[in-house]
Amino acid sequence: MQLINATELTGKYNIMIIPIRCFTCGKVIGNKWESYLGLLSAEYTEGDALDALGLKRYCCRRMLLGHVDLIEKLLNYAPLEK
Repeated sequence: MQLINATELTGKYNIMIIPIRCFTCGKVIGNKWESYLGLLSAEYTEGDALDALGLKRYCCRRMLLGHVDLIEKLLNYAPLEK
């Protein structure tokens, strides 16, 4: 069984399973995930990173705080051939 990663499967694009919109209010949050990870790697706290991204509503904040990126683990079970 050969394991694959997201880069091999998609080429130059990254796959992510972050919801595009907040489930509660409908605000677009999918475009903020990469920036959020960048701010966290730059030693921002979670709250400061969310403030810097302009996420003020607690419903939108929980969407990023509660997200667990499982795509790499899920791709291990993707069939290569159909």
